Amino acid sequence: MKAHSGGRREEGSDVGLETYWATDPSEVLRVRQGFRLEDVEPRGTPGFAGQRADAEKSLKQGAAILANQQEMLFAGNQMGDDPRRILLVLQAMDTAGKGGIVKHVMSAVDPQGVQYAAFKQPTDEELEHDFLWRIRKKLPDGGMIGVFDRSHYEDVLIAKVRELAPAKEIEQRYDAINEFESELAASGTTIIKVMLHISMDEQKQRLLKRLKRRDKHWKFSPGDIDERMLAPRYREAYQMVFDRTTTPHAPWYVVPADRKWYARLAVQHLLIEALEAMRLDWPVADFDVEEQKQRLMVS
Repeated sequence: MKAHSGGRREEGSDVGLETYWATDPSEVLRVRQGFRLEDVEPRGTPGFAGQRADAEKSLKQGAAILANQQEMLFAGNQMGDDPRRILLVLQAMDTAGKGGIVKHVMSAVDPQGVQYAAFKQPTDEELEHDFLWRIRKKLPDGGMIGVFDRSHYEDVLIAKVRELAPAKEIEQRYDAINEFESELAASGTTIIKVMLHISMDEQKQRLLKRLKRRDKHWKFSPGDIDERMLAPRYREAYQMVFDRTTTPHAPWYVVPADRKWYARLAVQHLLIEALEAMRLDWPVADFDVEEQKQRLMVS
């Protein structure tokens, strides 16, 4: 089959800005020149005027749109070798809701069209290579939505905060990341980089909840508190990341995360927006459909 047929949009289709947004949230969430992380309100809900109950209904509406668009992306590759793909990068402090995004947003789409990768502390083998080596191995294939739960940005965030690498080397990594992402964009990858911004008070409550509930103990690590104590330094490191690596082809979005329902709705929208920008359509059959119907009926 051919790739896609030029993105024809039919009357009444689900393509277009979801009906529940008052204004396009991506415009205010996107990091631009002069952006300051300290100016972002973690409990804010930019673009959405409703409450939690409204958001839960909206998430379901958006799920149907996302699933349809994702299936067209996947089908275009499977039947037409369309190389385009999406890479969603999720970065955040502990408890900010990366797992919830994966569970409540990505669960709406066909799992065979999603490639998920969580990056932990580098292994001995990974440390023997360039810091992007392990990242390249997990990049999504054509037609896929790739999700990075943490990413190559750990190598400039933790390295800077914990002083794990010389300042000169960290500076070189920013340039390497920009070149890497430029290469990805040129090869047909739409890059969506999201930082979930949680307040110190909300994080404390979420960590306390994990400690109070036996079924949540597995999510807690004493190191979470150690990292929390370094929060001011992490905020500085994130600001440097935004200053150095937000580009037109690989933009950063800072999503307020104190309200989990808003963060999920916002990330869902960013994915839908990226898919809609591709002007996807179902691949056109390279066989005679009517002939195959007749063959089937007499088989």
